[in-house]
Amino acid sequence: MSLDMFGEHPSKSIRGVTSQVLAGKKIILCITGSVAAIQSPIIARELMRHGAEIFTVMTRDACYLIKPELMEWATGNPVVKEITGKIEHILFAGEHEKTADLVLIAPATANTINKIAYGICDTPVTLVAATALGSGVPIVIVPAMHTSLYKNPILLESIDKLKRLGVIFLGPRIEEDKAKIERIDVIVEKVIEILTAKKGDLRGIKILVTAGPTREYIDAIRFISNPSTGKMGIAICEEAISRGANVTLIYGPGTAMPPPGIRVLRVTTTEEMVEAVVSELKNNKYDVFISTAAVLDYGPETKYDEKLPSGLTDLVIKLKPLPKVVNAAREADPDVFIVGFKAEYNVPAEVLVERAYDKLRKSGMDLIVANDVGREKRGFESDTNEVYIIDRDKNVIHVPLKTKREVAREILNVVAAKLRERSKLPAG
Repeated sequence: MSLDMFGEHPSKSIRGVTSQVLAGKKIILCITGSVAAIQSPIIARELMRHGAEIFTVMTRDACYLIKPELMEWATGNPVVKEITGKIEHILFAGEHEKTADLVLIAPATANTINKIAYGICDTPVTLVAATALGSGVPIVIVPAMHTSLYKNPILLESIDKLKRLGVIFLGPRIEEDKAKIERIDVIVEKVIEILTAKKGDLRGIKILVTAGPTREYIDAIRFISNPSTGKMGIAICEEAISRGANVTLIYGPGTAMPPPGIRVLRVTTTEEMVEAVVSELKNNKYDVFISTAAVLDYGPETKYDEKLPSGLTDLVIKLKPLPKVVNAAREADPDVFIVGFKAEYNVPAEVLVERAYDKLRKSGMDLIVANDVGREKRGFESDTNEVYIIDRDKNVIHVPLKTKREVAREILNVVAAKLRERSKLPAG
């Protein structure tokens, strides 16, 4: 009996609930016989939440670890366990208009990696990979195995060979004497980067980014701060790197993890952040400065060197204004393109835009990004944001609620357009 009359598989209802950034993209998720296969349904579901359509291919050993029915439930699509007369490897990764956008092998065993490197096609996964290599479909491999297997010189030779052929490797994380599968959020972000980034349009551009909160100490252990995690700034760094920019991050005590390999300067106080920004802008020629950090406007007038005793009933903390990072940046480099941020709390959109534009004019910025942190799922600690991007001519671009990576993409699209107007980037 055909079930088509009942419509789409119920599991597909989650597609696009987080974002539409992968809408219309077809991803072939290949699973091999590593115990990390238990993560594969989660990987599939997270990619679906960003709009992707997922099709699963499994080796026989993978089927011993997790049931194909689990992956059919996760993706809403039948699972390929063997190649049949439908020639699934060609259907998924061959040279034709409907071919997949990406082949993701997660997890990948040493056995499978070696076979792909040497052209052995004796499993559905290796046959799909071989087909993708021949047709130019991007391949991402996520290894997971014992460390001794990962250190095997034959495997390392295979990995190097595949990298030279353009295959992308993610991880592994070396923990507990095991080469563990990369974090799921890293896998998802890399897939998004590969399938959506405007590759190379910021190549050669140097960008300085600030992110995270600052702290101003009251005594030896107590401080004033805010809930900034640094997620917005990190998203901008990730997006800029994916588009070819050379990025330096000045990072306050945030909780988001900077991209691997990026140059990071750690600071704590507002004064330290100002000093780091000024030093970088004076000593290194940057094209763009993006100030996403939630820098404190006020700090204690007096800092106590020791811990204040508990139980005080008449303690008064006087606050003083602190230097403005953007003002210091403009003074340090009159030519750098500056993008600032303005946070408000529960104000109408027109008030948000007016206040942001006023700040832009007074601080000499080129762009300002305004958001209302008093609204749900926006601003501090959230993974999503809604912003208004305003330029010197008071042109306003509204970016509705999206993931912070998508918001970062929209911001950098505007930055790239402005740089082209200044002939800092080629047209088009």
